[in-house]
Amino acid sequence: MNRTRLAVSAAVSAAAVLTLAGPAAAHVTVDPNEAEQGGYTTLNVRVPNERDNASTIGLEIHLDPEHPIASVRTQPVPGWDVEVETAELAEPVEVHGSEITEAPSVIRWTGGEIPPGTFQQFPLSVGPLPEDTDQLFFKAIQTYDNDEVVRWIEEPVEGEAEPEHPAAVLSLAPAEGGGHGGDDAASGDTEETDTTAETTENAASETTADADSDASDTTARVLAGVGIAVGVAGVAFGVLAGRRRTPSSDA
Repeated sequence: MNRTRLAVSAAVSAAAVLTLAGPAAAHVTVDPNEAEQGGYTTLNVRVPNERDNASTIGLEIHLDPEHPIASVRTQPVPGWDVEVETAELAEPVEVHGSEITEAPSVIRWTGGEIPPGTFQQFPLSVGPLPEDTDQLFFKAIQTYDNDEVVRWIEEPVEGEAEPEHPAAVLSLAPAEGGGHGGDDAASGDTEETDTTAETTENAASETTADADSDASDTTARVLAGVGIAVGVAGVAFGVLAGRRRTPSSDA
């Protein structure tokens, strides 16, 4: 009897833990959740449906106005319409030598459906990513067809418990090599090209020299052959001439 009660208690406890953990693990996220500062990356906004009796029919992603992203491109998702809303910046920012006074602020998907028990991914190409922060928050508003709205907008704090409705977080790390990898690579390519050109030139010179040497050897061989042939012809002519003279002297 005691064993049965313990087993039932353990099962109830486990079910309670799973029930509590379920909603916390099913919030809107971005994948991957890490990227390099100053770079470009492709993100998948992953949206699970948490309800058993309703479908998700709308999603809004609100970008951080204090750390703007100059370029946000969306990938078509079958069945969904997308709209990117821009807003003026409090202070202009410089991107690739150009001054940017407005940036994408809200990305809105409508017209589709995420049924119960499923999830949907919404791809984004974003950049250049800010260099003045180590994380970006993507605050999401999820709308269901029963008029329920869930706001995933609470900013997680390191060292504290995760909020009930956390915003998606993209961690940003300094770019490797200080962001000059492209310049170094270009320099390396130039040096390799110069070295290849020099090697080709040397090879061409050696080929020409070899060709001249082969030509000289061939000429010498031809002349030697001609000389031998002339010598043989001379000897033969002398023998024949001697034979002709011999009968005349006997007569």
